[in-house]
Amino acid sequence: MTIQTARLSDPAVRAFVTAVNAHDREAFMRLLAPGATMPDDGADRDPAEWTEAEIFATHGRLEVDNESQGGRALVARYRNDTWGEMRTRWLFTVAEDGRITRFETGQA
Repeated sequence: MTIQTARLSDPAVRAFVTAVNAHDREAFMRLLAPGATMPDDGADRDPAEWTEAEIFATHGRLEVDNESQGGRALVARYRNDTWGEMRTRWLFTVAEDGRITRFETGQA
């Protein structure tokens, strides 16, 4: 059963999912702290390049099935125009100012 985005526990993660699903690049980039990092399936990626290719240029969308760790760990169905739909995991590190310093993703 999908968790409605508005019901996600962590405000930064909720804003992340909202920005992804709205394809709002500007809102998404405002969420990331300077120097934010991200790996995809364990391989470090450039967050700006990865999000352009995997989210914004390909109409990415997250449907969250489960959250844990205070809302900073998700299991979600992720889909985009390149890869179709896949079950994924997401883990977020959020700074005291509420911006995301690291997000990790990969197949679940």
